[in-house]
Amino acid sequence: MTTVTPAIQVQHLSKHYTIVHDEDRPSTAAESVLRRIKHPLTRPHTERFTALDDVSFDIQPGSAVGILGRNGAGKSTLLKLLTRVAAPSEGRIRLDGRVGSLLEVGTGFHPELTGRENVFLNGTLLGMKKAEIRRRFDEIVDFAGVEKFLDTPVKRYSSGMYVRLAFAVAAHLETEILAIDEVLAVGDAQFQAKCIERMRRAADDGRTVLYVSHQIQTVTALCDSALFLENGRLIQHGSVDDAVALYQTTREKAVMEQVDIDRRPGTGELRIQRVDVGAPMVRTDETKQVEFLVNANPDFSGQYFVSAHVVDAHGATVLHMDSRASNLWLDGTQEQKVVLTFKGPWLHPGEYSVDLFVCASGILDSFEGAARFEVHPVLPFRGTVPDGLAGAVLADFDYETR
Repeated sequence: MTTVTPAIQVQHLSKHYTIVHDEDRPSTAAESVLRRIKHPLTRPHTERFTALDDVSFDIQPGSAVGILGRNGAGKSTLLKLLTRVAAPSEGRIRLDGRVGSLLEVGTGFHPELTGRENVFLNGTLLGMKKAEIRRRFDEIVDFAGVEKFLDTPVKRYSSGMYVRLAFAVAAHLETEILAIDEVLAVGDAQFQAKCIERMRRAADDGRTVLYVSHQIQTVTALCDSALFLENGRLIQHGSVDDAVALYQTTREKAVMEQVDIDRRPGTGELRIQRVDVGAPMVRTDETKQVEFLVNANPDFSGQYFVSAHVVDAHGATVLHMDSRASNLWLDGTQEQKVVLTFKGPWLHPGEYSVDLFVCASGILDSFEGAARFEVHPVLPFRGTVPDGLAGAVLADFDYETR
């Protein structure tokens, strides 16, 4: 009997970070030198943060594996270790083949190089010959839909263009392992559907796919097994249904905890202070508004964006609204009152919650269950809407005969 070598073997994997507390940091280089001269034996106050804690698992070739867990559970850290973006503190990783990856927006491409140059650079870094890359080049460009901008430096790309090209490169360069983080949320719905189909085909062709996402319906449609992480530990490795059930249970617990600002995930550089969802009940055809206040931090450098997920009673994200799509970036040194207004597509009658995120290069604040509202079944249809109508949202439609 032939023994199949796992595509991925992870043994006792851990990742620790050392956090230096702000109050102990010298404000200038001169102050740092003077402090060392005066107190040569004094060490700054540090704290060890464990992002991954003794994680072990095997994944077989051709598997499509979802990675689920709350923000801060260790999902993205695990992908960074598997793709060698970061090194483990402890443990061992064995990969049978090359890894193509799409992690957070901003990684993987050189901003000064054009899209064309970055395609060849990525392929070369994966150990591919130029002839192999040329053979796939037209397919990559067609999938990404960025032909007009191929000779433009990628630093001038929108986040959506960047993700489309980055995914196309990762998916078409035929590495044995494909690792995708949840950056696909930046793309439009049509492109997301193309990506899911491409990943499904990759798994059917014998490639191993790892997919991190909060989109439960997408994980269920794509993956044949799942990992569930909580606080850096692997809680479950098995069926997608079991992982989804754990995710939903821990989400409810997280919603209760995150009312306390100090217990919320994120760096804490900025925090959401107050949320107002207005009327707790809304009709399916009405406009909905969510207001929230983000505090000021005079030491914050650069700009940030905000993102909102509307989540149904099953824990599935049915709407994702990112301020970058509206070209809205915010100044962290000023207090900001943010107003999100959305109308349609119509949500199914039922209860929903809103998750709010403040982000820059990483997550500054993650407020799951920041607000709740209920949708009442007032629909503009002439007939009766049947119970259990499929689909995440309702469309404005009508039938006629001609």
